[in-house]
Amino acid sequence: MKIIIIGAGKVGYSLAESLSKSNHDVTIIDRSPIALGKAEENLEVLCIRGSGVSTGILMEAEIGTADLLIAVTNSDEVNMVCCLTAKKLGVKQTIARIRDPEYANELSILKEELELDLIINPEQTAAEEIVNVLNFPIAVNVENFAKGRVKMVEIKATEDMEVIGKPLKDIGSKLMSSVLIGVVVRNNEVIIPNGEFIIQENDNMYVIGKPSSLYSFCMLSGKAPHKIRNVMIEGGGRISIYLANLLTEMGIKVKLIEIDKEKCVRLSELLPGALIINGDGTDEELLKSENISDIDGFIAMTGMDEENLMSALLTKRIGVKKVIAKVSRVNYISIIKSLGIDSVINPKLITTNHILRFVRGNNIESLYRIIEGQAEITELIADKESKIINTKIKRLGLPKDVIIATIVRKKEVVIPHGNDIIREGDRVIVISKNKKISNLNEIVINPAGGV
Repeated sequence: MKIIIIGAGKVGYSLAESLSKSNHDVTIIDRSPIALGKAEENLEVLCIRGSGVSTGILMEAEIGTADLLIAVTNSDEVNMVCCLTAKKLGVKQTIARIRDPEYANELSILKEELELDLIINPEQTAAEEIVNVLNFPIAVNVENFAKGRVKMVEIKATEDMEVIGKPLKDIGSKLMSSVLIGVVVRNNEVIIPNGEFIIQENDNMYVIGKPSSLYSFCMLSGKAPHKIRNVMIEGGGRISIYLANLLTEMGIKVKLIEIDKEKCVRLSELLPGALIINGDGTDEELLKSENISDIDGFIAMTGMDEENLMSALLTKRIGVKKVIAKVSRVNYISIIKSLGIDSVINPKLITTNHILRFVRGNNIESLYRIIEGQAEITELIADKESKIINTKIKRLGLPKDVIIATIVRKKEVVIPHGNDIIREGDRVIVISKNKKISNLNEIVINPAGGV
């Protein structure tokens, strides 16, 4: 696929890196010689200096023969104009990043009028992911599949959990009958566990199942989820605005701390349901004066990773039950998690995952990448062209490190075993390590006969 990316910032660079590794023909357009120099030096991409709005620059990038244009500059308006111009010049598909909350209620109209194939709003999506985590507070991360009927929760294994120190096959059927521990991350290594695998303390487990089954799994393993009733947010950026609105609609009390006084005035107008506090979120005295020890959840979302880390560590030490930090640098994520912060949100990775799912094709309903794509959890729909339908799973001859995690059929959610069969129309959730799957036929080696 020939792909043109407008904007060589953090998101543009990350996209170019992932797409070029997947053997796509990638061209990056940006005005900054420094950003282009970094991309040219480290990636196998073509770099063009100039404005993505310029017809001449787009023609130089051979826009007429391109399959996809992705506009991810810092300006929503520039991204929209880039996509509109590119469509007029013959590109097949366009994706625009549109982030401003003022456009939030107009996205469907913008998509139709500008003929956009996909709109990405990383801040709004990040806010929704934070809400998912707060709804399942013992989880490090939560991902929805099959329109929310199946969830994947990332849970850190602690010494008091029943799963510690036992082979998975020996763990009680009551605990494991309706969920699957599909992936384990240990010391930054991704493992697809089998029945002999033993969970160790500090492993990060990716557990898949129905929401009710996951809740039962947590209860039985000694990790009862607690309800979040009040939240404190540090930083008054776009994600904070989206998040505060979502939380107040859910009946959760919100306090928002922002150091900029003028921004506080604007926030008080935008967020009438939240208490806006002008102050420094790293000031322990201020936090204590606002009864931080009684807060159920704290989310650090300033524009500085270091400040978010300090605030998160401070509130965790004070005793806040759930602490979430936003980070922009991917290499900070594992460091922050190792320091005991409950969850980390990275808008850049969220954006990259959404766009990669689109690029991989219409067959993919959902896509979640673990540790920069070392493993993937992919949701696909079995159609009549799928070679795996009407065949027992044990006869499919699945490749190593590829497992069928869940089958969703109408009102039924199945954690499959060898004798289960996939039927046409089923939603199939597949876990794969070091293998990118865009179609269910790609997981078949030698299907051995029918039912």
